[in-house]
Amino acid sequence: MKGTIVCMLLALPAMAQQRIQLNQAGFYPYAPKIAVVTGSNSGENFYVVAGNGKDTLFSGRLGTEQRSANSSTLTRIADFSVVTKEGQYVLVVPGVGASYSFAVSKDALKKPAAASLKGFYFQRSNITLEEKYAGKWHRSAGHPDDTVYVHASAAGPGRPAGTVIASPGGWYDAGDYNKYIVNSGISMSSLLSAYEDFPAYYASLRTAIPESGNALPDILDEAVYNLRWMLTMQDPADGGVYHKCTNASFDGMVMPGVTKLPRYVVQKSTAAALDFAAVTAQAARVLKTFSPRLSDSCLKAAAAAWQWAEKNPAAMYDQNAMNKQFQPAVTTGAYGDNDLKDEWSWAAAEMYITTKNERYYGIFKEHLKDNVSLPTWRNVAMQGYYTLLRASGDLPAVREDLPLIKERVLHLADGYVSKQPGNAFRTVMGQSRRDFSWGGSSVAANQGILLLYAWRLTNKQHYLDAALSNMDYLLGRNATGYSFLTGSGSKPVMHPHHRPSIADGIEDPVPGLLSGGPNPGRQDSCYYQFTEPETAFSDTACSYASNEIAINWNAPLVYLANALEALKKKARYVK
Repeated sequence: MKGTIVCMLLALPAMAQQRIQLNQAGFYPYAPKIAVVTGSNSGENFYVVAGNGKDTLFSGRLGTEQRSANSSTLTRIADFSVVTKEGQYVLVVPGVGASYSFAVSKDALKKPAAASLKGFYFQRSNITLEEKYAGKWHRSAGHPDDTVYVHASAAGPGRPAGTVIASPGGWYDAGDYNKYIVNSGISMSSLLSAYEDFPAYYASLRTAIPESGNALPDILDEAVYNLRWMLTMQDPADGGVYHKCTNASFDGMVMPGVTKLPRYVVQKSTAAALDFAAVTAQAARVLKTFSPRLSDSCLKAAAAAWQWAEKNPAAMYDQNAMNKQFQPAVTTGAYGDNDLKDEWSWAAAEMYITTKNERYYGIFKEHLKDNVSLPTWRNVAMQGYYTLLRASGDLPAVREDLPLIKERVLHLADGYVSKQPGNAFRTVMGQSRRDFSWGGSSVAANQGILLLYAWRLTNKQHYLDAALSNMDYLLGRNATGYSFLTGSGSKPVMHPHHRPSIADGIEDPVPGLLSGGPNPGRQDSCYYQFTEPETAFSDTACSYASNEIAINWNAPLVYLANALEALKKKARYVK
C-alpha cells in the first residue's frame, strides 16, 4: 500500500489539487474532518497519507455523488474524522489527485484566528505602520484627518458649513480610505462582544501590535483605536453623530495618504446616532475597570446620542437626495438604511445592560414583536439579543422575555443544523442561494457566531460542530477552492480589492483580511470565469463585488475563529 500511494502522489495530474476542497489551515485532533471531492469521479476510495508520502494512516470510502443546489458542481464527501494523530498530511483520491497539505494540530486555528484580529491593525488610518509590527507591509501614516470640513449637509448652529474639525484615527472601512459610523457599529459590537464572552482567552492573546503588553488585551487596544475616532464624530453641541468621514469621491488605487483630497464629515443620521449609542454604551461597561475616564466619556456620549435620536427619529441618510441639495456631491459608500427598528432595539439593549435604567428595557421590549435575523450592518437587532443573553442572569426585568429571546436564536440555529446534511459541501453556509451575496463571507462567520450562542444555551455539540463547518468553508471547503483569508492556507486570495495591497508593490496582499467571497450579482462588471452563485468569485483587484475586504466581514471572523480557539478544550476537540 505504501508504494501504491507514493506512485499516486508522483503521478498527480496537473491542477488536481483544485478538486479536493478542505480547510487549508488544518483540523483539531478530535474535531470533525471533512474534505469535498469535486467533479465526476468513478473511484470509491480515498486515503489519508503522511506528509512524507510513505505512510497511509487511513483509508475510507467516498460518499455518494451529489449535485450542489448552488451550482453545477458535483461533490463527494471524504470523512476522515477518525484521524486524530497530530501531524502533516495529504488526502489522496485515485484518479483525482492529492489535496493541499494540511495539519492535524491542537493549534489548528491559532494562526488564522490571531491574523484576523491583526488585520485591523493594518487598517489603521493615521499612524505609521512600523516594520517591527507590520513586517514587509510597513507603510507611512495614512490620512491624518486633522483638517476635516463640516459638509454643508452636516452644518449646525455651532458648526456651519466649512468649519474645520479634527477626526483622526479609526480604521479604513474596506478597500477604500473612508470611515463610516454605521459599519463601525456592527464591527465594534462583534469585537467587544468577543471580549465579553471570552475575557480570559483574550487576556493572553498577543498579536504583535504596538500596544501589546500594556494593561489592555490586544482586542480592546484595537477596539479603542477605532472608538476614539468614533467619539470625534459626535457634535458636542447637540449629541448628533455624523454618518461618515470621507472624501467626496473615492481615492484612486494608491497608498493611503498619497492623495490630498478634502475630507468631510457628512450629515448626521439617526442610524449613526443609534449605532454610536450602542457601541459607546457597550464600550463603557467593557472599559470600566481598564480605563474609568474613557468609560465615563463613552457613557456620556451614548446618552447624548440617544437623546439626539429621540429628537430626530427619522433622519435617514439618503445620499442621492443629499447630493441634490448640497455640494460637493458625495459618492462614497452610502450605508443608507430606511428601517431603524433594529437599531432602536440594539441600542436600547446596550443602554439598559450598561445603565440598568429600565426605561431603555421598555423600549427594547416594544421591539420584541419585530422580526430578528442574522446580523448585518443594516440589521443589528440580534446584537442586542446576544447582549441580553450574556447578561440575563443579573437582570430580573429580562427574565420573563428570556424564553422568547432564546427560542428565536435556537429557531434560526436549528434551521441551519437541520439543512446541513443536504448541503453538497456539508457546511451551514450555502443552504440558500441568498447566502452568496456581497460580503457573503460575513454571512458564514455570523452564522457561526449564532450557532456558538446556541451551543452556549444548550451545550449540544452539533451546534458547535456546525459553527466549525463554516470556519472550514472560509478556509477552503467551498466551491471556489480558495481560502478567503489573506495569508492563510495553500490557496489564499492574492489580489483583493484593497488599495494598500494593490499599490504597495508587494506580491503578497496585506494578511489577515477576509475577502467577500462569491457574489453572483457581480456589480463590478469585471470578468468572472464562473457565474453560478457559489462559484461567482474573481481573485482580481477589479472585483470589488466578490473580492473586496471590509471591517464588518473581518469582525465576525475574529469572533468565530477565536471563539473556537477559546472553546476547543470544552468542545473536546483537543485533550
